[in-house]
Amino acid sequence: MNNPLFDRDVVSIGDLSKADIEFIIERAAALKQSGPMPLLKDRLIASCFFEASTRTRLSFEAAVQRLGGTIIGFSDSGNTSTKKGETLTDSIHMIAGYADAIIMRHPREGSARLAAEVANIPVINGGDGANQHPSQTLLDLFSIAECQGRLDGLSIALVGDLKYGRTVHSLAQAMGHFKPRFYFVAPEALAMPAYIEDSLRAAGIAFEYADSLEAVVPLVDILYMTRVQKERFDPTEYMHLASQFVLRPEMLKSAKPSMRVMHPLPRVDEIHPAVDRTSHAYYFQQAENGVYARQALLSLVMNEGVLSPGGGLV
Repeated sequence: MNNPLFDRDVVSIGDLSKADIEFIIERAAALKQSGPMPLLKDRLIASCFFEASTRTRLSFEAAVQRLGGTIIGFSDSGNTSTKKGETLTDSIHMIAGYADAIIMRHPREGSARLAAEVANIPVINGGDGANQHPSQTLLDLFSIAECQGRLDGLSIALVGDLKYGRTVHSLAQAMGHFKPRFYFVAPEALAMPAYIEDSLRAAGIAFEYADSLEAVVPLVDILYMTRVQKERFDPTEYMHLASQFVLRPEMLKSAKPSMRVMHPLPRVDEIHPAVDRTSHAYYFQQAENGVYARQALLSLVMNEGVLSPGGGLV
């Protein structure tokens, strides 16, 4: 069986075709069903987080270890030679000589693409600034397919910080393969960037803005919440923006029974904790699925063979 992901960089969700995405989701489902397998045995993976992360870093590290691989790296740039002025290019040249693949997060947009151009081993982007977060998108797509039984033709609301949220940028672009209808719910100051809207129009994807959560809850299959990023605003402006779209349990009474609430986490105040006890909450399952999606991605990038639905490489 041909593996189109073998030995490739994964920098942007735009690097992946619809067939690539479906291939990864199928393997993630197979790995979730089969349990840990030694698909990274004798492989050394560098985990290079120049910016703090909890879920992305830990789920990548869990994925490597559950597949029998070994991981080296750092969780922030404070303990690296970056503090001494070493360039990212020199850092990547050096790390590529130590490991078989690099997982990287960096605060600067475009850094993952630069690393992929420098390294002679696969580079997987764990998030670069406000730009791209392809592995988050893959776990989002896996979770949507898992809870809805399909990806095609769904209605999806993207809520919160649509301007700076790299997760919603990547998700909107990836779902473009599957003909969704989007509802954008955001303060005017945090609206979806024009280049994302232009790409959706070019792909013939329907989208519209809504003024409130109540207006979209009855209409959608997925309610994808995001937090307003506190660090980007002064305290008064942050409080004003963050208070505009808060999901509470009573707002879900008009939802379809199958509708699910997702969130890339961490949440702050945008989802009331009581929502956790409703049948609509899916964000913790979504976070768990990050391990399976990243297992699938790593195993496909590092192995020419692929995991069959029944287990084992073919």
